[in-house]
Amino acid sequence: MTVETVTPMAAGRSGGLENGTYFAIETDAERHGGPEITVVVPCYKEAANVRPLVDALTVALEGRDWEVVFVDDDSPDGTIDEVRALSEENWRVRGISRIGRRGLSSAVIEGALSSSARYVAVMDGDLQHDESRLPALIDALAEGRCDIAVGSRHVEGGDNSGLANAWRHALSDGGIRLAQMVLPVKVGDPMSGFFALRRTLFQRIAPRLSGQGFKILMDLIMSAPEKVRVEEIPCVFRPRVAGESKLDVLVLLQFAGLLLDKLFHGWLPVRFLTFACVGAIGVAVNLIVMNVMRIGGADFEVAQTIGTVAAILANFWLDNTFTYRDRRLRGPRLFGGFVAFLLVSSVGAWANIGIAQLFRAGGDGWGQASAAGAVIGVVWNYAVSSTLIWRPR
Repeated sequence: MTVETVTPMAAGRSGGLENGTYFAIETDAERHGGPEITVVVPCYKEAANVRPLVDALTVALEGRDWEVVFVDDDSPDGTIDEVRALSEENWRVRGISRIGRRGLSSAVIEGALSSSARYVAVMDGDLQHDESRLPALIDALAEGRCDIAVGSRHVEGGDNSGLANAWRHALSDGGIRLAQMVLPVKVGDPMSGFFALRRTLFQRIAPRLSGQGFKILMDLIMSAPEKVRVEEIPCVFRPRVAGESKLDVLVLLQFAGLLLDKLFHGWLPVRFLTFACVGAIGVAVNLIVMNVMRIGGADFEVAQTIGTVAAILANFWLDNTFTYRDRRLRGPRLFGGFVAFLLVSSVGAWANIGIAQLFRAGGDGWGQASAAGAVIGVVWNYAVSSTLIWRPR
């Protein structure tokens, strides 16, 4: 029996055995090089949306040379398994599975840098973005009208009604107003997660990106080495079909941290700024608890000790939920992380109490002495948190 080497069969191809020879009947063009368009889809717990999204892209991009790359952050619902199963049927589908890392911006960066296509488009995996607008985004780039084409909900013809409720509308609108205050170009929808640009431009900007948070478009515009031309294409933001929204107040706070990072030109990283904010909350908790204890009749040392413990608990929860959201500890690791955090923080707590007592002995008031001690604790906690507790895996 003779064996003839054939290319891997894609969606729409069939094959079999005829006269002792393997053959493939091509109903799609043979692949010679990479596609012209890569659609990057960062996702987390979107298993139910994978196939419907690919079907929708197939219709929207008919006649164009494209692929879709799902970048999955180790979803517990088997999102990457759905992607892999579909990729066995359709050569246009690829998947990147990330272990120990999380975050939309960093997922987009990895997906875009895995591409060799001329154009890179970014959209969510929840079916809320109108994939039928992708051709308009790509055409705006191909015709040289802009550097970044944005699917916008806030230009004539766009619609934002797909946001679930008034609270999410308020979060989105607040982020937009905040961004427009510092953007170097006018953009009506800087919070959009639906946009396209040339891959070569993305590669030029990539080393400057923070990779933090959930709003990569803002990061791209503010990190570009020169002012970029932006064109907004009207887009309808549809209601979510399956899964759950990732938009919450923490996303907006991370967005504010991104803006500060860009305003300081990277000298103060987003994570440090976030940790500092959490530390400030810990100081407030310390002071509040201490004063409550004082009113209850406790002496300074006891009040300061209990206030310090309360601040440690608050800081751990906030840091795990917010500061290190992409490295969040769960399950057994959460308990182990807390024990480690408690142990290393105890060193800072001893310094906290000692410094506070020193200031108090020098004649400073309760508030000033307690704040000085708390600052020492915050500096120590940041050093050990990034290197020992929430270290990258």
